[in-house]
Parts: sequence; C-alpha cells; structure tokens
Amino acid sequence: MKKFFVVTAIIISSQLSAQDTTTLEQVILTANKYSTKTTETGKVVITITRQEIEKAGSRDLAQVISEMGGVFINGYTNNAGKEKNIYLRGAKVDHTLITIDGIPLYDASGIGSNFDIRYFPIDNVERIEILKGSQGTLYGSDAIAGVINIITKKGGAKPSVNLVSHFGSYKTKRTGIGFNGHAGKADFNIGLNHFSTDGFSEAAQPEGSNVQYDKDGYSQNAIHANFGYQLNSFIRVQPFLRYSRNKGDLDQDAFTDEKDFTYTAQNFQAGIKNSFQIKQSVLNMLYQYNHTKRDYLDDSTSVNGYYFFNQSGYAAREHFAEAFIVVPFTNFRLTAGADLRASGTDYKALQQTVFMPGLINAAYSNDSIKQQQKSLYAALHFQKANFTLETGGRYNHHSEYGSNAAFNLNPSMLLNQRIKVFANFSSGYKVPSLYQLFSEYGNKILQPERSLNLEGGVQFLGNEGRSALRATYFKRNVKDVITFFFDPLTFQSQYINQDEQNDHGFEVDGKLLIGERFQLKAFYSFIDGEISTRQNGKDTSFFNLLRRPKSTLNLSFGAQINSRLFFNIQLNAVGKSKDIYFDPNTWQAVDVELKNYTLLNVYAEYMIIGNRLKLFADARNVLDQKYADIYGYNTAGLNAYGGIRIHF
Repeated sequence: MKKFFVVTAIIISSQLSAQDTTTLEQVILTANKYSTKTTETGKVVITITRQEIEKAGSRDLAQVISEMGGVFINGYTNNAGKEKNIYLRGAKVDHTLITIDGIPLYDASGIGSNFDIRYFPIDNVERIEILKGSQGTLYGSDAIAGVINIITKKGGAKPSVNLVSHFGSYKTKRTGIGFNGHAGKADFNIGLNHFSTDGFSEAAQPEGSNVQYDKDGYSQNAIHANFGYQLNSFIRVQPFLRYSRNKGDLDQDAFTDEKDFTYTAQNFQAGIKNSFQIKQSVLNMLYQYNHTKRDYLDDSTSVNGYYFFNQSGYAAREHFAEAFIVVPFTNFRLTAGADLRASGTDYKALQQTVFMPGLINAAYSNDSIKQQQKSLYAALHFQKANFTLETGGRYNHHSEYGSNAAFNLNPSMLLNQRIKVFANFSSGYKVPSLYQLFSEYGNKILQPERSLNLEGGVQFLGNEGRSALRATYFKRNVKDVITFFFDPLTFQSQYINQDEQNDHGFEVDGKLLIGERFQLKAFYSFIDGEISTRQNGKDTSFFNLLRRPKSTLNLSFGAQINSRLFFNIQLNAVGKSKDIYFDPNTWQAVDVELKNYTLLNVYAEYMIIGNRLKLFADARNVLDQKYADIYGYNTAGLNAYGGIRIHF
C-alpha cells in the first residue's frame, strides 16, 4: 500500500482548479518576511490560494489545510466543536506556530500555549502559506516543525461586496458577508461571519449500547476588519481588529456522553502594522494585543463523567511588538529585527468530582502567572546567478530560564530553470508554557525544548510551469522535551525536561496540467519517530506519534467542463495510527490501533453571471466510511452541502 502511495504521488497531485497556474515562480511572503519568488529560497512552502479556498466549498480552515496543504490535522472531520490538533510533519501540536499576516499567535492559558485555528473563519482568508521545517530564526518559539501563516483579505482597488451562504447536513448553516473598498489614500476590508450546526454526538457509543447519545451543537459569530492608510509615498499605516465567539456542547470523554457540558470561547485581536520606505529599504513596526477567554460549565443535571459540578474559566492576555528592517544590497538582502512578547493568564475553577467530597475552589491570576521574551534576530539572503544561500540567527531572553539561541543555513541551486536542489539545516525551540511553569504541576526551572532539523530535496518544473514535482526528506531531533512526570515515591507530579524525540520522514507533492481544462495534484507524506526516555532507572525508546498516521495521501482531479461548470473529485487516504485509551473500568491505559481509511469528496460549481454569481454543491465522505481519528470519538459520515457565492 505504501509503494502505491509513493508511485501515485509522483505521477499526480491535491486540490486546485484547472485554471490555476501555480508554478515555481510563485511569490511568497512567509519564508523571508518579504516577497520572494519560490525559486529564490531553499525553504519548503505550500501555498493554498483564494481560488482553491473557494473551490473547497463547505470546508473550514482545518479541513482545507489538512486536505490541500499536506498537513494532518487530527479531528478535522470530527464534530465541529472538537479541538483540531495540527501535526505538521508529525511533530507535537505545540511545535507548529500559527501566524496571521505574519504575526505569531498563542493561547497562554493552554497547556502547550498553541493557538486554536477555529477562531478564524475561512471566508476572511485570502491565502494560506505553510512553511515547513524549523523557522526559529525569523519566528522564534514554537516554530520547530514550521509555520502556518494565514493571510487575510485586504482592501481592493474597487468597492465590492462578497456574500457566501450555504446549508446542509446536521442542520449546518454558514453565512459570510464582506465589504471591500478603496477611497483616496484609505482602503478597507470588513467581514462578518456566522456558522451554526446541530452536529452529532462527539463521543462514540460503545458497541451494544442502547442509550441514545445527544447531538453536540456548535456555533460561531465573528468579525474581521483590516484598514489601510497611505499617509504619503513613504509611510503606510494598517490598523486591524478581529473578534470571534464560539460556543459548543461537549462530551465528557471517549465513549462517555454528557448532556449538559458546554463551553464558550472568545478571542479578540487588535493592533497596527506600519511600514516606512527609507530609500530602497523598508522598516516595519507592528503591535498586537491578543486576548483569549474560555469558560466551561457542567451543571450536573446528568452525571455521566467525572464531575458532579464543574465551572471553570481561563483567560490569557498577550502583547507582541516587533520592528524589523529589510535592506537590499547588490547580491544580498539583510533582514534584522527585534521583538517583545509578554503574556499572562488567569484561571478559576469550582468543581465537585466523583473522587472526593466537597467543592474544590482553585484560582491563580495574571499578577503572578506571567512571562516575557525579548529577541534579536538577523537573516542574510545571498543570491548570485542560480545559487541562493539563506542564513541567520536569533538570540532570545526569557524572564524565567534565561537565554537561548537559534540559527538556520539554507542553500539552494536552480539548474536550467527546471530543477531546484535545496538543503536546510536549522534549529528551533519551544519555551515552557505558563501552565508548565506555574500551575500546581509547574516547574519554574524548566528549560526550553531545543531542536535540530535537517532536510533536503529536489524540485522539478515542467515546460511553461504545466507540471511540478517536489520530493523532500527531513529529520528532526528535539532535546529536553517537556514531559509530565509522576514520582511513585513521593506521589508528586510535575513537568520536567527529560525526553529526546527523534523523527524522520519524506514528502512528495506535485501537479500536472492536462490541456487548459484539467489538473491533477497530490500530496504524500510518510513520518516515523520515537521518543527516548528514562524509566525505572533505564533508558528506553518507543514509537510515540499517537493519533498521527505514518502515511497520508491526498489526490484530486479538477476539471473545467466549460466556461461555467467546474468539477472536482478528491481522495484522502489515511494510514493506520495508534492511540491510548484509559479504561475507566479497569483503571488501565490500553494501547489501541486506529484503522486506515479512505474518504471520497466531490465538489461542483456553476457560474451564472460571469464570475459574480456561483452555485456550488459539496458532498463529503461519499462512501460513508466508518472510522476514527481519536479512539472513542465520532467522525462525520456521508454529509452534503449546497450554497451560493455572490460578488458585486
């Protein structure tokens, strides 16, 4: 089966319209923090364009990234309220940095501090750039596996209104309206979004159970606004704000229904980006405030899990400020900058569990649970003839553990304008989260997780960009991995630096245009790894990439049938993976295997008035596969949606 995946991925390619002519000459922003052609960088970047996003139909951000970007997101076909865990190249969830318009985002109230991409509606996204491999030099903490940069819609030359509305399975409704315009020196883009679904039971029913599990609904309301003002020919000012409020029903655990467990999550971002043209150089200065608030309530009208009563709240506040300059020389381009990240969190809980009588009242506040990072970085981009070399380093100072550093070295060569050979040698780091430092299990002497990353590969481009193929091998070593440790002698638990993670794998992605109407695309990835730890006084190593399939394959065929009708068929094949289930009856952790599965999705759209009015239909999991990405939790069966897009 694995050989079939590899051969197929080399021949074909994932989801794009037949009229999208993406080539090696595509311009990207994320690799160097300024516009760069893909032929001028040795970094591996996947771009999902606005055309691809629109042709994804009813899919949300997690589904689009997982199916079209070659990244596996665990839970992307689970109930809408289920968390979406990003495993870029099989790395930990908190080893992938999420940025919006290049600005890093975190949730300082979480165990790993990783940002939840469900806060951002896909209808406000212009494109997505997935930058693979460690990016610690330019982006700092959390970018061990890579960066997913969500690039938002901006103001356009002409005033316009965009509307999307669809409905379908599980009583799902999604509506978005955007206003885009330009007046004199000012421009703007404003988006309003609503999403709601009755969903299905988050927890799977055990075999033989006659109890009816309830549906777990989910809803979101969001606003996004970008503004721009060209003060003069040298200065541009861009304030922005985003707000999302998500609400959903939850179940208690695997195979465990809960009738009255709900949560509300809110995220607010506001800031400003300024750019100053200084002769040929550009100075960028920006600031962002990011506030996240999550509240959970289980008010005990039913007791199916661990709580008689559970009311808890988490709040996180983050400030991010950065200034960097890009200076061009004859064969060089220098990027140098500094940034400041400050975060704090509040927590409060009132709980009564089945394990002990009485109410548990716990709280900690932002006054004492906080941290700062200050960084200096510089990167040099050298290009002469067909040779490119990118190198740089970052110095980071953390308020708790002190200092650490990161570097990168990325040479590449373009041969005959057809073949690009590239190699990346870089380091990365992940700072301890506030929870790992200061919670009841916290350890204030934790050190950052530190990685060394090696990758290399080759990319081919056919005649006139009508075909492309890239193969990449990568290897990642992470030391001082933060792990949760229970001491059997003292019965105390805390986070410690103990483990070493070693992962490796390869990826193949490509495309083929057939005539002017048809396109094939594919992503194939293979990942393997193990963790080395010390148990009972002995060193041991074992496979630990839970809920991460070793092999994944995404294939699609897009056809522009005529000037109005577009059709796409997509196949997503996901290999076996492992999981661990805690059995509440035996109090034992049980190793389980999640079987491989294949999903078939079909999409069609029809244009009525040029490009101004489109009708679309989207059928997913057409074969109604029964499978699980997380043991004990449900995934969507056959589901279908229809909708309309209006642009005027």
